[in-house]
Amino acid sequence: MNVGFIGTGSMGTLLIEAFLASGALSPAEIAVSNRTYAKAQALADRYPGMRAEYTNAATACGSDILFLCVKPHEFIDVVEDIKPAIRPEQIVVSITSPVLVSHLEGELPCKIAKIIPSITNRVWSGVSLCIYGDSMEEKDKKRLESLFTHISEPLRIAEGYTRVVSDLSSCGPAFMAFLLQQFIDAAVEETGIPRSQAVKVASNMLLGTGLLLTEGRMTPEEIQQRVAVPGGITAKALQLLSRDTDGVFNALIRTTHDKYKEDLIKVTTAFYGEEVNGQ
Repeated sequence: MNVGFIGTGSMGTLLIEAFLASGALSPAEIAVSNRTYAKAQALADRYPGMRAEYTNAATACGSDILFLCVKPHEFIDVVEDIKPAIRPEQIVVSITSPVLVSHLEGELPCKIAKIIPSITNRVWSGVSLCIYGDSMEEKDKKRLESLFTHISEPLRIAEGYTRVVSDLSSCGPAFMAFLLQQFIDAAVEETGIPRSQAVKVASNMLLGTGLLLTEGRMTPEEIQQRVAVPGGITAKALQLLSRDTDGVFNALIRTTHDKYKEDLIKVTTAFYGEEVNGQ
């Protein structure tokens, strides 16, 4: 299998390295290109056998599956680059949420999918969100999901839920890490505990909590009930958190959705030359 990656930024590189580390792909199966060729070559130099191509069209031409790992505003230019090289049997995969399947289906004569990864895929964990175009047959979907099973749990979703599920799966690690950082900073400031010790304890706590939710099949509500003895220390602290965070995550979701709609309008304008309302 030949797999191409256009864009070797943060998420493109993360995907490549996760596929390689998990054994899903070998370097010889991968071709990469980037707006700056030296960056693609630097990545290929780290993995003998990987090919750095000078053009996006060259990456597209030799790929059975082609991942587009570029920013929303770069998509239309990349699509124009690769269009002459695309074949009907190829699968083109966008990893960018504001780029709709319909955007790519209207421009590229091939099979189209959108898969949203997460930084957690770096450690072969979390989910990857799978959205498929009309031309994708079941065998094509299973082919992609077989690849992503090495680094995640593939989850098929309706495209209309892309943003909110991405909030949970892809943005969520940053949100949880922010809250954990605040917890650690407060512990150090209030008690003088060495920061390295606080980070180690808190990080392992978060890992264990995740395992309780997944392997242990407990719900967030059940964990709180099991830890918080009525009238105890945890219960009193949870009352404080409930009061002070009321509405915070509603505002967070509204913020991410507003930004998504803004990006969607820009992408749609680039593809169609006119503004439309975001979905």
